[in-house]
Amino acid sequence: QVQLVESGGGTVQAGGSLRISCAASGLHYRHVRMAWFRQAPGKEREGVGYIDLVDGATDYADSVKGRFAISQDNARNTVYLRMNDLKPDDTAMYYCAAASIFSRDWPPADFDFWGQGTQVTVSS
Repeated sequence: QVQLVESGGGTVQAGGSLRISCAASGLHYRHVRMAWFRQAPGKEREGVGYIDLVDGATDYADSVKGRFAISQDNARNTVYLRMNDLKPDDTAMYYCAAASIFSRDWPPADFDFWGQGTQVTVSS
């Protein structure tokens, strides 16, 4: 049974940094990509970035490029999202997700397992 558990969210001032984690268990060898998504109240869920588990390749949404970084610790079965220079617009519930396919646009529908989310709030 696949389980994804996010942790590390909290409240931080604008310009600050935060690292959130996604501990994975039960992933199958078919799960090749992990991603972070976020959803703010009244807004659609949007992709933040992904990491391909085989080669560590990453990609990010334009809104976070240069500020956010995704990494993985295979020994701990954990994926991290390091967020720097946080802005109030980054306030959202952050979710990690696992996919068994590669896709260029990586929409939420491509991901078949999701965590429960961790709240990140950036105060101005």
